Amino acid sequence: MGSTDRDSGTGRGSQTDPHPETDTDRPGRIEAHGIDHVPDEERHGRPRELFPVWAAANVNYLSMVVGGALILMGLSLGQAIAVIVLGSLFWAPIGLLAVSGPASGTPSEVIARAMYGIRGNRVNIAVNGWLLCICYIALNLAAAAVAAFVLVEKAGIETNSGVKITVVVVIAALTLAIGVYGHATMVKLYPPIAIALTVTFAVVAAYVCTRAGLGRQPAEPLTGGALWATLAAGITLIASGPLSYTNSADFSRYLPRTASRTAVAGWTALGGFLPGVLLTSLGALAATVVDMAEPQAGLEGILPSWFSPVFLLAIVFGTIANNAMTAYSSGLALQAMGVRVRRSVGVLVDGALAVVVTLYALLVSDFLDTVGNLLQLTVVVLGPSTAVYATDILLRRCRYDGPALGDETPGSPFWYTGGVNWAGALALTAGIAAAALCVDTLYTGPVARALDGVDLSLPAGIAVAASLYALLMHRSLRDRTTGPEA
Repeated sequence: MGSTDRDSGTGRGSQTDPHPETDTDRPGRIEAHGIDHVPDEERHGRPRELFPVWAAANVNYLSMVVGGALILMGLSLGQAIAVIVLGSLFWAPIGLLAVSGPASGTPSEVIARAMYGIRGNRVNIAVNGWLLCICYIALNLAAAAVAAFVLVEKAGIETNSGVKITVVVVIAALTLAIGVYGHATMVKLYPPIAIALTVTFAVVAAYVCTRAGLGRQPAEPLTGGALWATLAAGITLIASGPLSYTNSADFSRYLPRTASRTAVAGWTALGGFLPGVLLTSLGALAATVVDMAEPQAGLEGILPSWFSPVFLLAIVFGTIANNAMTAYSSGLALQAMGVRVRRSVGVLVDGALAVVVTLYALLVSDFLDTVGNLLQLTVVVLGPSTAVYATDILLRRCRYDGPALGDETPGSPFWYTGGVNWAGALALTAGIAAAALCVDTLYTGPVARALDGVDLSLPAGIAVAASLYALLMHRSLRDRTTGPEA
């Protein structure tokens, strides 16, 4: 069976309260559960609690940077906003994935055993979960650290190597503390964080809007194939944000089994979609006023001097809120790979590794640029992965047996053939291959080359993975018992 990961004592919630605050998931206490099944009597909360959790993670400066990048790519403001809305629609499937949490009482990293098998999922999580988590933690730490360096300099402190190391470690400590304490602490902390960040960025928006050029057009408007290629690249760039959250069930699994699926999906998707669209559009609007090639310096140039430290702090804490969710899931991913370690310890191990990568990136080389470029390729993997997961939910009608998913023995219903579900493995591989043929980032695939650089990796990967998985699994699922209906 999977690790129980009891970091603290277990307990039972009130039998009379339909939404008890259980001993195993209490704010300010290290979360007891890891990848093990959360029993029904320990479930609590309401779907609407998911909104501030996702909003706090997505009211952030990086969204503005991405929005500004769309203008730098040559799009007009109207085209950029259209791309932002279309790319952000990929929050809808992330909402769908979240409904599997209450149904199973397990995180996404365990639910994926239904798609890839016990052993096959370990390989899937190692690449598609844990490794990507480490990269994202390092990138976010670096982004927060750069803003913090400026804040330290404004305080009159020279940012030598020792100071930079200290800043990175302090930011990492705050991030990992939230990740270690876990789910209930996030649910408690994130609403006020979301409100504070919203107020801060609303002030930024006010200053940007008073100076923005709403009718601004590129000096050389894109047309024809160049326009289509840029639009496709922009949508892929925006979609890579929501698609990086294929672990959305991690944050919904404590909800009661009876929680409305529509509400779970809706609050999750809305929590990412709404702030994502608003902040990314604000970044695009800001690019009509300042040079978003140097976004932090450009934005500070139009903000009053008294507000600059507040803005920098918002960058830091917004990134911490986002990164804590990634760190939290990285600990679950490490367990799902078969590493017998407590979730809290896994978070600390992954965080320490990410700190090393961050320091190397900031102090030694241009490694951060390389990682950033590589992450542009993540949609090649994340698109097909999301497609397989969503298709599995639809095929099973979201019926998942949590305790059975925790069984890692050859007798498990999810052992399949030698521990591998070849339907999932083949569908994911085919989807990645199709996406790779159509991609145009660090390299240009043959399909993209034939289309003059139009990147269709996102729709190609999703379509191939979803259709092949549905074809291969349909007959198998007809004859399988997948557990009681959620």
